[in-house]
Amino acid sequence: MLSKETLDAYRRMTPGERLALTFEMIRENTPYLLAGTPGVVDRRFALLQRENDLRNARLLASLQRLRPLTAGRS
Repeated sequence: MLSKETLDAYRRMTPGERLALTFEMIRENTPYLLAGTPGVVDRRFALLQRENDLRNARLLASLQRLRPLTAGRS
């Protein structure tokens, strides 16, 4: 969990600053993602893919639950 100060600082950033922060984090973390044998790297990326798929499924399920609430509004 991020501290309130960190969240507040993030909210004050412009979209461009957030994107620059994202790219910086990618540059810094890529060597760690690619470290190890090909099997280790493949398993690491497979885990990331599973986590992303699960997060996306949860988001879609949440959006699907909202649909009946917003269907009558236009």
